[in-house]
Amino acid sequence: MISAERNIVLIGMPGVGKSTVGVLLAKATSRNFLDTDVWIQSREGRTLQEILEREGSEAFCAREERHVLALDCRAHVIATGGSVVYGERAMEHLRRVGIVVHLDLELALLRERLRNLAVRGVVIAVDQTLEQLWEEREPLYRRWADVAIAVGDLNQDQVVARVLQELRGIG
Repeated sequence: MISAERNIVLIGMPGVGKSTVGVLLAKATSRNFLDTDVWIQSREGRTLQEILEREGSEAFCAREERHVLALDCRAHVIATGGSVVYGERAMEHLRRVGIVVHLDLELALLRERLRNLAVRGVVIAVDQTLEQLWEEREPLYRRWADVAIAVGDLNQDQVVARVLQELRGIG
C-alpha cells in the first residue's frame, strides 16, 4: 500500500464518480478529501459554469491549472475536475504528490450518466459532442494514470475496493 502521507488523485471524465468514490476512499484510507472543482469555486467565489461562460474554456483551464499547482497537501484523496489533464504542469504536480488513479467509464455508460453537461461546468467546445470530448480526453487520462480502474459494472463500494486492491501493489 502507498504510504499514508501520499495523496490518491482521481482523474476521469465528468460523471464517472470521482467525487462520490473519493469520499468513500478517503474514509477507507483515513485520508482527508478534497474536490478540486469545489475548491476552485470557493476560491473564485463563483461556479465553474460562471467562469466558463464569462471567460471561456482556455481561461478556465489556466485558472484550474493555477489552483491545482497551489495545492500543498498530504494524506488526501483528491477528486479532480475532468479537464485537469489539459494542464501538463498541473498533472506533473499531482503525480509528484500522489498516485494518479483513472476511473474509466465506457462512452455508452457515460452517456447514460451525463444529462446535464450544459450546467455542470464542463470544458467542452460549443460544437463538440460528448463522444468527441471522450475521444480527446481518454488518451490524456491514460497518459497520466499510474492505475486505471474500469468502473462500468461496479458500484461505488466495489470501485473503492478495486482501487485499494490496486494500491496494495504500489509501494
